[in-house]
Amino acid sequence: MNASTHAEQAGRRADNSEWMDRAVRVGLVSYGVVHLVLAWLTLQLVIGGGGGQASNKGAMQELAQNSIGLFFLYVAAVGFLALVAWQALEAIWGHTDEDGGKLVLKRSISGGKVVLYGYLAYSCFKTAIGASSSGGGTEGMTAQVMKLPAGQVLVGLIGVGVLVTAGFLVYRGWKEKFLSKLDTQGKTGKDGKAYVLAGKVGYIAKGVALAVIGVLFLFAAFTHDAQKSAGLDQALHKVLQQPFGGPVLVVIAIGFACYGVFCFAWARHLDR
Repeated sequence: MNASTHAEQAGRRADNSEWMDRAVRVGLVSYGVVHLVLAWLTLQLVIGGGGGQASNKGAMQELAQNSIGLFFLYVAAVGFLALVAWQALEAIWGHTDEDGGKLVLKRSISGGKVVLYGYLAYSCFKTAIGASSSGGGTEGMTAQVMKLPAGQVLVGLIGVGVLVTAGFLVYRGWKEKFLSKLDTQGKTGKDGKAYVLAGKVGYIAKGVALAVIGVLFLFAAFTHDAQKSAGLDQALHKVLQQPFGGPVLVVIAIGFACYGVFCFAWARHLDR
């Protein structure tokens, strides 16, 4: 038996272990809390009662305002690292019930989630220890990309990628594809119906919010103006400036909250 086979067997044992299940559940609960805070910050944009940034980063900064929140951030960081490990194992050896193109697609999606959860873990640690941000935000990043050869095309491709991801989330929400994440108890009965509704609304709302970001990136590419691009906070401000922007943001905030509730259900009825 060669080294790669030993590594694969060890990876599968780790992926199927009880401690991995527990760690993943911590990560999912953390993700749910972040979305609930994000929902609150989005509502604050509508009522004009707060200066917090309506983004994952802003949600973490909000949590860091007291000792309990700081403790949660450290716990959340560890939980997100568990999600990184889980998705890394899935990207390398997982999704064995699929083959061909579907296998490649699902493993690629797991690889993308490694980046997402890794960023969230890093953000939690960074926020908890009070490190100041050294980046220039989305606008700064876009400006740097614009300076590269074919930078305008790259920014446009980023916009297309974000729109594709947004469409995928809306599709998963509308078709209830997320039900594969829950065990039988999590999708049946009275509680199950509530979880399904929360997941459906949450996925669609996240998709809509991402779609706005994707459109802004495309607009930045077409106009060759990095200032036209935006992260989540700026995108939600753009929505607020439109006719009926307030009610739309309220719906998005409800969607973020629903996704947070779904994450709690996912953690309780995890089906890996």
